Amino acid sequence: MKKVAVILSGSGFLDGSEIQESVITLLTLDKAGVAYQCMAPNIEQMHVVNHFTGELSIGESRNVLVEAARIARTKIIDIALARPNDYDAVILPGGYGAAKNLSDFAVKGAESKVQEDVLHFTRAFAATGKPMGFVCIAPAMIPHIYGADAKLTIGSDEETARAITQMGGIHIQCPVDDFIVDEERKLVSTPAYMLDERISDVAKGIEKLVMKVLELADGK
Repeated sequence: MKKVAVILSGSGFLDGSEIQESVITLLTLDKAGVAYQCMAPNIEQMHVVNHFTGELSIGESRNVLVEAARIARTKIIDIALARPNDYDAVILPGGYGAAKNLSDFAVKGAESKVQEDVLHFTRAFAATGKPMGFVCIAPAMIPHIYGADAKLTIGSDEETARAITQMGGIHIQCPVDDFIVDEERKLVSTPAYMLDERISDVAKGIEKLVMKVLELADGK
């Protein structure tokens, strides 16, 4: 049975993983008969956001791994302990946590960096030549992982696309229910809630991404 690593960034779209994107990813993998392992870095979040008011919760701190365990139903590991060769593919759901905790793209844009443990695992996995999928804002990390000229999408947001281009990525506009493939790198991305569409439309794009990643893992 195939096994896919799913990298989470907390719990809640304003400061962690987008829960709906994450659940759609996990459900699609399970329906395809594929095993998955959730993982996240064992670090503090950049900040905590009150998801009712949308405002920062001043003085509150949360751990990315502990919060991500809410989505994973406790079945999660520290990404620092993960071994790339144990997996056939990797998928990163979106949510601002990808740009705040897994990287600092939300703050530094084109000057951003990827969190050390995440970068070590994803670069090592990319070097195996096996496929990876990136959802929503997570593709902003692709130039750091794959280097220049990797093809990707975050939908159609001009400012974000411009920053990605400055980082060396090749941004391609894409509707919510579709995906972009860099065949050379076995790299798949879909915009999901970057386009703020209905959950049913977001699900179409994520489901297609997951199935394409699995297809690439089969060598097709």
